[in-house]
Amino acid sequence: MWFRIKIIFLSCCFPFCLAAQQTPWKNVPVDSLKDLTDVIHNIFNKNSKNNTQDRMKNPVQIGVFPAIGYTLQTGFAVVVSANAQFYTSPKQAGDSNLLPSTISVSASYTQKSQTIVPIQGLLYFNHNKTMVVSDFRYLKYPSYTYGLGMSSSPQDSLLLTYQYLKIHQSVLFQVYPHVYIGPGYDLDWFTNLGQKYPGTQLPNDFETYGYKPTSFNSAISFNFLRDTRDNTITAYKGSYLSLIVSPRAQFLGSNTNWTSMLLEYRTYIRFPKNSPNILALWSYNWLTLSGNPPYLMLPSTAWDRTFNTGRGYIQGRFRSNNMLDGEAEYRIQLTRNGLFGMVVFGNLQTFSTINTWVFGAPAPGGGLGLRIKLNKFSRTNIAIDYGWGRQGSSGFFVNLGEAF
Repeated sequence: MWFRIKIIFLSCCFPFCLAAQQTPWKNVPVDSLKDLTDVIHNIFNKNSKNNTQDRMKNPVQIGVFPAIGYTLQTGFAVVVSANAQFYTSPKQAGDSNLLPSTISVSASYTQKSQTIVPIQGLLYFNHNKTMVVSDFRYLKYPSYTYGLGMSSSPQDSLLLTYQYLKIHQSVLFQVYPHVYIGPGYDLDWFTNLGQKYPGTQLPNDFETYGYKPTSFNSAISFNFLRDTRDNTITAYKGSYLSLIVSPRAQFLGSNTNWTSMLLEYRTYIRFPKNSPNILALWSYNWLTLSGNPPYLMLPSTAWDRTFNTGRGYIQGRFRSNNMLDGEAEYRIQLTRNGLFGMVVFGNLQTFSTINTWVFGAPAPGGGLGLRIKLNKFSRTNIAIDYGWGRQGSSGFFVNLGEAF
């Protein structure tokens, strides 16, 4: 649920954290766990006692993260991010299952003259019975596209420039333990869309598909969610199933009528059973049920909510009207105190031939990653991954929080 914070130089990352109490791995007392906040505290307060108990007393967790980062899509970036985790009402006896609310805000400016400002929230009210989900962002975004379907190559790159305003807001109501349904509103507005030609002047898929400098997309969404995870940032157990159907309609202001569906599933298995290691599985399926979405609204690599599908490939590497993506990650705790961990991951994604349900050969990706515990109460990790894909694709992929 976290926006992709591209932290790569840890010396530039200064967490200032107040912590809400949240039980970590149940077999390890919280006093024996360490995070980056503890490390920094011990460096500057060598003679002080462990500050874990003091941190546990605070009802709100606040994190501020200035950083310098790098990804394939952005190049180097300057990032300032803040997040807060809290409960909407005081925890009482018997509230062990009360879920914390989270808000995250970030601002980035990149080497490629990109401006990225996301605001994301997940708020629980009425003892988990009402959930408010927000995903707002503004992008001023030169980015590459490589054509449609699975047959494109890195040499087919085309640089697009545009501005993007996204406002997605939904309210879900609990109808059964862990099960929610509810409506939402989705606005996706692209302006000043243009292209910068590569070496060739031949017509490309972007032109052939058709585009306009401005695209306005407005939808009433229908949401179903079943979430049994023990933590929304880094789950140790449970599963997540989400179905979102979003009909864009001209009577709501959209330029055209079209409908998309997002079906997502995640599960987390402790393996071996008595270890802290986790096998995490993710299925992300983004489909067009009717109509023709604008080019930039077509399903595409790493255009999920947290920009994480298809590690090993640059954002936008594959694109079409239907996308299937499967990912697996084995998360290994390297130190008993939980400060360091590593992951091994792999993924397969495939896209249909445009305007069909015929899918091409899947593109594989995979790699290795390092995990550094930033906050042991919220289980927030700094995730630094290096991934490989086909046709020589490779690069760093860095997050605040897990990929999924």
